[in-house]
Amino acid sequence: MNDSAVRTIQSHHSDFLSQYQSFLSLNLSLDMTRGKPSAAQLDLSRRLMTLPGEDHLSPGGVDTRNYRVLDGLPELKSLFGELLGVDPGNVIVGGNSSLTMMYDTLQRACQFGVPGGNTPWNTEPQRKFICPTPGYDRHFLITHHLGFELISVDMTDTGPDMNQVEKLVQHDSGIKGIWCVPKYSNPTGCCYDEETVKRLASMSTAAPDFKIMWDNAYAEHHFSDDHPALANIASHSHQAGNANRIIQFASTSKMTLPGAGVAAMASSEENIADAKKHLNVQGIGPDKVNQLRHLQLFGDLIGLRAHMKEHGKLVKPKFDLVDEILQQELGQWNIASWTRPKGGYFISLDIAPGLAKKVIEMAKQAGVKLTGAGAPFPYGKDPMDRNIRIAPTFPTMEDIQQATRVLCTCIKLASSESPGE
Repeated sequence: MNDSAVRTIQSHHSDFLSQYQSFLSLNLSLDMTRGKPSAAQLDLSRRLMTLPGEDHLSPGGVDTRNYRVLDGLPELKSLFGELLGVDPGNVIVGGNSSLTMMYDTLQRACQFGVPGGNTPWNTEPQRKFICPTPGYDRHFLITHHLGFELISVDMTDTGPDMNQVEKLVQHDSGIKGIWCVPKYSNPTGCCYDEETVKRLASMSTAAPDFKIMWDNAYAEHHFSDDHPALANIASHSHQAGNANRIIQFASTSKMTLPGAGVAAMASSEENIADAKKHLNVQGIGPDKVNQLRHLQLFGDLIGLRAHMKEHGKLVKPKFDLVDEILQQELGQWNIASWTRPKGGYFISLDIAPGLAKKVIEMAKQAGVKLTGAGAPFPYGKDPMDRNIRIAPTFPTMEDIQQATRVLCTCIKLASSESPGE
């Protein structure tokens, strides 16, 4: 803010304080901490509770009740293959959690190494991982837990700042990979453009075993038919001679029932063969009954997309409401900016540097829980202390309206306070 804007908002401090105190008196208890589906969204998959019934055979004749099929039902591999733009033979369909598949993938790399690499990653004393920020806290937590140094690069409207990324990976062989949420990125909602996808797939890396962890968690989570297309990174990496670089992930966690969905990973033939070698020791196969249940619910990719349209109808009004209130409450003051995604689960809100922790604590005191300040950054530390992640999907419209107005009041009050007040 310029000096004039600062003086203007400071002149309204008493009004904002009065508004905040009125919220304190309401004894609210509202939660916007995580990107969870609402009960109405979960109801869209109610039919899963009755499936597969007595029909336990897959279309190909697999008895889903028994041992067999290490890499998942062929029909579901085909569905995920079409969704991710790869050959079904390069897909593994697993249990309910794509995060578990990501963790296992990196754990195997640390313990055993990967195709094209020279040694297990845990022998690298300075192993590192690139984290586009703001980004997904659980991604960062996995690599931190496994002993990687986390390196931040800036997110732009079209993906990670590729000039930063290319400069980092070109000369440092300790950098083993990068996290990517390429469509409706958490929390900004941005979508990677084709140039970014091409540069990721073809860039020169000092580490011969560099990996792109491509978490396409929100691939089908559109608010309308007007949504951006995502370039096929598997195709681009193959053309660039880097087929082993890409490991894609997806799941139905926010399509059907979190905790009872189906996850998948896809990669090159060599990477998939390496993963299956270890999976053959780790277990005797995934929950194929649940895979059949999802196959019967969706049928095919057309059915899955029809299902996701119903999600979009439920979610879009909530995002529109948040945007409307932010504009009404903050637009005139020039004290905040926020994203307007076309899909996904989050809105990223930036306020004046140094105020995010204060605002989130003020909101908590007023009965509104928000994601902790710094969560979308490596080590949970926002260097500017300015970013707030808003998760509108779970609360009701009434609760969203109340919670967003509380948040806006906290931002205005904090922005109006002079140092030391």
